[in-house]
Amino acid sequence: MPNHLAGETSPYLLQHVNNPVDWYPWGEQALALAREQNKPILLSIGYSACHWCHVMAHESFEDAEVAALMNEHFINIKVDREERPDLDHIYQAAHSMIAGRAGGWPLTMFLTPQQQPFFGGTYFPKTPRYQLPGFTDLLSRVAHFYHAENEQIQRESAGLTQALNQAPQPAPGSEMTAQPLATAMLAMVSNFDARHGGFGGAPKFPHPANLELCLREGAFRGDANFSNMGLLTLTRMAQGGVFDQLGGGFFRYSVDERWEIPHFEKMLYDNGQLLALYADAWVLTREALFHQVAEATAGWVMREMQAPSGGYYSTQDADSEHEEGKFYVWSQEEMRATLTQAEHAVCELYYGLDQPANFDGAWHLRVARTLAEISRRLGVTAEECGHLLASANAKLLARREQRVRPGRDEKILCAWNGLMIKGMAHAARVFGRADWLQSAQRARTFLRENLWANGRLLAVHKDGQARFNAYLDDYAFLLDALLELLQAEFDPADLHWAMELAEVLLAQFQDVERGDFFFTAHDHEQLIQRPKPVHDSATPSGNAVAARALLRLGRLTGNSRYIDAGERVLRCYYPALAEHPGGFASLLTVLQEYLVPLPILILGGEADALQEWRAALCEVYGARLFSVVLQENHAGLPEPLRKPLGHKPAAWLCRGTQCLPEITDLAGLRELLQKDLAIPI
Repeated sequence: MPNHLAGETSPYLLQHVNNPVDWYPWGEQALALAREQNKPILLSIGYSACHWCHVMAHESFEDAEVAALMNEHFINIKVDREERPDLDHIYQAAHSMIAGRAGGWPLTMFLTPQQQPFFGGTYFPKTPRYQLPGFTDLLSRVAHFYHAENEQIQRESAGLTQALNQAPQPAPGSEMTAQPLATAMLAMVSNFDARHGGFGGAPKFPHPANLELCLREGAFRGDANFSNMGLLTLTRMAQGGVFDQLGGGFFRYSVDERWEIPHFEKMLYDNGQLLALYADAWVLTREALFHQVAEATAGWVMREMQAPSGGYYSTQDADSEHEEGKFYVWSQEEMRATLTQAEHAVCELYYGLDQPANFDGAWHLRVARTLAEISRRLGVTAEECGHLLASANAKLLARREQRVRPGRDEKILCAWNGLMIKGMAHAARVFGRADWLQSAQRARTFLRENLWANGRLLAVHKDGQARFNAYLDDYAFLLDALLELLQAEFDPADLHWAMELAEVLLAQFQDVERGDFFFTAHDHEQLIQRPKPVHDSATPSGNAVAARALLRLGRLTGNSRYIDAGERVLRCYYPALAEHPGGFASLLTVLQEYLVPLPILILGGEADALQEWRAALCEVYGARLFSVVLQENHAGLPEPLRKPLGHKPAAWLCRGTQCLPEITDLAGLRELLQKDLAIPI
């Protein structure tokens, strides 16, 4: 019989609906039952694409013996961390305090009926293994301990909850300088892998916020050492197995330091951020590889991750047919059966198939040699090698499509859609791709029609239902995305919506005393903690993105309230930035933009006459300039956007409250873009 998850829409929760475990979703029914029966809560948090979540489910949650213990001693609550990031923030932090190390998924926490954590971990095998206790024994010990030592548990869990709620107080106001940026970059240099790119050793995550900071600091300071850290990392990732060489898109992370073998999940949030970064890398270098990766990634997004209704899906699973990576790897026999002899000769060298198998007796594809090197070996022109590789890739992709595909989580998450809308819109603007822009606009329209109601956002859409009050990240990431859409194609409706989102941020999320933002709204369900995430994780800090978007929106509209709000976030965390800037990459980019305000360029005139002028904007690194193109006079625009538009193109550049004289010739605009925007910090 199905358990209490049967009415849910989350694919992750529905994966557990037929477990013998009597699972409940998080809610008052389960919490009240724990209080009434004085049973501890077993809280299990994961997500549908999580490999070790699947392992623990198969080993324990599908096992009748384990389920009987869970049902006897605990109220069992299953949570999708993508639906309830508020709960995940709280209990990951609690795990870190209890275990003294970072958590992960599945997260397994034991709580009092008052929701206070007293013990936890991540994955537990059914029987002792990997130097971990067996889950069966653990359940019995925790249940006994809860009842035998209840006073101690109540005392210690209350102390832990109190520690969770201790926020550092902001120091008295002081001058904000670029020193934290310099300190952070020196730390990155010392931790940089100059051979393979990335920071530290295995496992290696992309950390897009760090890479963005490297590109920005290199460009603003004119220091190639900084920008090269970002560019080398992006290059090695593009050549490695962490990038899907056939289908496009990036996997979640690499298990080795060479970016060769990934953990095979594909996450929307990684790819949205990386798409924007590869576009920026192309602007800075004009390297064809960066263009190719952006094109392949955008193609994968539209082909496999965009719903017919317009929104973007969340994740693709690591597993197919219960084996991680099975969908992606190749045997020599299958390669030979798919390709001509000439195609195979190129692929064998390009993907390193002449070297030992790198994934359980099979090959996961990564770039082992350049086409120039293969050309010399085979005595064939590099151009011909490129044609053979392209035809081989098309055949391999078609054959791969005949395999059993990994699962796809078709939840549409507002925050992650915001990251992908921004990435698609930014890449569309850089490369002049109308189809990519239309993809981003379709997703924007979906969110507005399905997740925006009564002046508030909802966080999740699945199976025709919009659910859960939106979080800080939903508002901040979507506001940031709308500002990118305004640069790609100005729509007054996007500007109006952006201002509405900003007003909700200030009214519902801002700590009016400190100036930073809570993760949940003032009218959200009361939990044991109200987090204020400021460090970057796999996604950028919501506080940082909100601050940057408010600063930009304030300068675009002339609304000083938004500028003041963005500055208050910076001032709140500046002492922490100055002391320990690591983990604050997104907030450091806000500091950079605050110290040298982003110039606003308004371009106006008839569409046909503006084509060359718009092309000139694509030559500018996006971190240097915020640009808006107005092709007609719109009623009701904020004062800074009201310009005397005519038939002929014209441009106006403003920094803060100071605007340069109107520019009426393309040569003058190019000179301005090439020289006057080289602003060192």
